[in-house]
Amino acid sequence: MEEKNIANAETQATETVAEVAETKAVDDVAADKDKKKSKGSGPMAWIRDIVIAVVIALIIAQFITPTIVQQHSMDNTLTNGDYLIMWKLPYKFGASPDYGEIVVFKSELETAEGDQKLLIKRVIAKGGDTVAIRDGVVYRNGVALVESYTRDGYTNGGMDETVVPDGQLFLLGDNRVVSVDSRDPAVGFVAEDLLVGKAVVRLFPFNKIGGLYGNYVDPAQQDAA
Repeated sequence: MEEKNIANAETQATETVAEVAETKAVDDVAADKDKKKSKGSGPMAWIRDIVIAVVIALIIAQFITPTIVQQHSMDNTLTNGDYLIMWKLPYKFGASPDYGEIVVFKSELETAEGDQKLLIKRVIAKGGDTVAIRDGVVYRNGVALVESYTRDGYTNGGMDETVVPDGQLFLLGDNRVVSVDSRDPAVGFVAEDLLVGKAVVRLFPFNKIGGLYGNYVDPAQQDAA
């Protein structure tokens, strides 16, 4: 009986030792994981995260760019100081803009510092279209445009019917009285490959945040009307 108790005690001791050993093994695994985590959160990890963030930012910048409206040529659709997001991807791959799109493009004009000036205007006519201005109304392909987005509802200046060259655009500001645009020889027709991007959303001021095309009437809807 005594020998049996001793044997049981030895078995229990063995099991206890085994359990302790197993627990130690689990603790060792956990300790190894903690070491790896601590290594992963060191200076090299910070550098890695910064590099990844910079790469992602550069990629995004190829397609999306913030821009600030200056001057008043697009009143009242856009006003001086508006903060916009510009979508660049379609034009990078040669897509042609649609009628009514508000686009940013490189012009031959220069800033006071001598840099090339970027202008923002609306697409009125494209290559192959005819365009004319008579009695304050713009005509595209002989059809008077309904331009509810213009500030005064009137386009000053006159223009005989002219064909827009292939691959070029006829662009106007919404504030026709002050806008320097395709009516002015300093701008003229704008080659599509000079487009930088399309203005898609306003982020500031906050009370006007949102899309930019709520006041635009699609040409197909004009024809249907």
